[in-house]
Amino acid sequence: MSIKRYGVEGGQGTGGQRMPFARATEADGFLFVSGQTPMQDGEVIDGGIVAQSHQAIRNMLAILAEAGYGTEHVMRVGVWLDDPRDFASFNKVFKEYFGEHPPARACVVSSMVIDCKVEVDCVAYKKPAA
Repeated sequence: MSIKRYGVEGGQGTGGQRMPFARATEADGFLFVSGQTPMQDGEVIDGGIVAQSHQAIRNMLAILAEAGYGTEHVMRVGVWLDDPRDFASFNKVFKEYFGEHPPARACVVSSMVIDCKVEVDCVAYKKPAA
């Protein structure tokens, strides 16, 4: 088995710092996408849970696309919310992206390492080319 790593520098964190992990790793058809926050150009975007949820999910989907995966390949999504009152709003945004291909999902309330309202990660699977 070989492991392919996407974005081994980990992408850009707050203040432009380079993160010490891969954005995603792939092996035997599985793709593990690192947690994505609502960042653009190294800064958390302005806005509430709806805008931040869209950005975090779009960041995750961009990594999936880079690796050749789509929402139909996503098996599980992990969600961290800063505030439990954001659960219903997050669900509405989530459904816009995964309505036709709902994955398994876990959602927890947790303090965030950066000043944002949401973080998402995922595991995807696509049968390897023969």
